[in-house]
Amino acid sequence: MAEEKRQGSTLTRDRYKRPSKYAVIFHNDDFTTTDFVVKVLRQVFFLPMEEAVELMMKVHNSGSAAVGTYPLDIAQSKAQTTMRMARAEDFPLKVTIEEETLPF
Repeated sequence: MAEEKRQGSTLTRDRYKRPSKYAVIFHNDDFTTTDFVVKVLRQVFFLPMEEAVELMMKVHNSGSAAVGTYPLDIAQSKAQTTMRMARAEDFPLKVTIEEETLPF
């Protein structure tokens, strides 16, 4: 929130920069199963089944897709958890994080 201050007869506003958000991106491969991707989307990203299946199909058909947007520390944590789960099941799932660009 901007804070208003009075300087003489002029009202000014201090502008605070919003923290950047980061998109967690899943990348398609030929070995990670669709069931595993849906499982991760439900367990790590807390998506309902329909949305998880829809996002999994978007990753599969487009080659990659953003599965969520978060502050940096949360995005990193979710990406690391996903990668750990994938490696534990010998899947090569690639997950990256990209800073979200704002339209203004």
